[in-house]
Amino acid sequence: MPSRIVVKIGSSSLTSDEGGLNLEAINFFAGELAALREAGHEVLLVTSGAVAAGFRKIGYPIRPRLLHEKQAAAAVGQSLLMRSYQNAFGARGLIAAQILLTRTDFANRKRMNNASMTIDELLKQGVIPVINENDTVSIDELKFGDNDTLSALVANLVRARQLIILTDMDGLYTADPRKSPEAVRFEEVEEITDEIYALAGGAGSSVGTGGMRSKIDAAKIATRGGVPVFIGKANEAGDLMTALEGKGKGTYFATHLSSLPMKKQWLGFMSSPIGRIVVDDGAQEALLHGGHSLLPVGVKRVEGSFHAGDVVEVINSSNERLGRGIVNYDEDQLQTILGLPSGDVISAIGEVHRLEVIHRDEWITLK
Repeated sequence: MPSRIVVKIGSSSLTSDEGGLNLEAINFFAGELAALREAGHEVLLVTSGAVAAGFRKIGYPIRPRLLHEKQAAAAVGQSLLMRSYQNAFGARGLIAAQILLTRTDFANRKRMNNASMTIDELLKQGVIPVINENDTVSIDELKFGDNDTLSALVANLVRARQLIILTDMDGLYTADPRKSPEAVRFEEVEEITDEIYALAGGAGSSVGTGGMRSKIDAAKIATRGGVPVFIGKANEAGDLMTALEGKGKGTYFATHLSSLPMKKQWLGFMSSPIGRIVVDDGAQEALLHGGHSLLPVGVKRVEGSFHAGDVVEVINSSNERLGRGIVNYDEDQLQTILGLPSGDVISAIGEVHRLEVIHRDEWITLK
């Protein structure tokens, strides 16, 4: 089976500082992606750039800040962006297909599965899916972090061999290399720790919306789903293939985890928790290290209003997030039985479908 490679390209790599598409850059990246195809890989492109491509065309002197202005610019820019990709890929005998997604598509399991089947069929037919957020209708302030998070979700969804996030920086450094000559680049990161996050700065360009931190967030999602990540540059012919071969101009983020089942992906990274459950130390150990379910005896407190079948977040008494799960009780039922041994649950609230508050099959650890 051909390996699947997800490549994400940000606005700063596709447009000029003043706005508008850089057709030379788009043609270059199309050539790099075509080379991956020729080498036998299935290629998916996650692209930014719709707002940057459209705001000058629509008449704004600078990149707009208000949501409705961004959406108007995206409505113009998305068609310009896609036409440029179709022309660039078409010159190489390849077909590009547009897929526009929002967070809602990932939050709904049925829609997520439909998106997965569509992508599978496009790849089967030799088409390159070009994926972008549907900026014109998204309402959470344009929302995926310059599509970094979107690329990680897509990589997990298609069980990619690797996620390659291209940017104008050649990886993660110990300090900002533009300001500190002593800065040293990380060749590989084995684990994304708080120290790694502390090294990630803010956005580096007036065109894009995502900085290194959002790329680290994306790497954490992808590696948790079993997909290794490369963050760095591709500005010379062959750079993308070199990155795939492990010798790229950037930083590699390793993973020792296997691909998550679709349900666990949805639960961990795409669902929207309704409430929170606070657990004691014993329950924390059982969930994180014992492979056990959450029982009522381990619940200390319940926050929010939810019903059986909803997704809830589980935290400890220090307010640290442990993970997410599908709860088997309504909030008022759980308030009644929290802290009770399993043998006392039925006498407290009557017959129940399941004794577990969250079954281990419907739980994902995120700590």
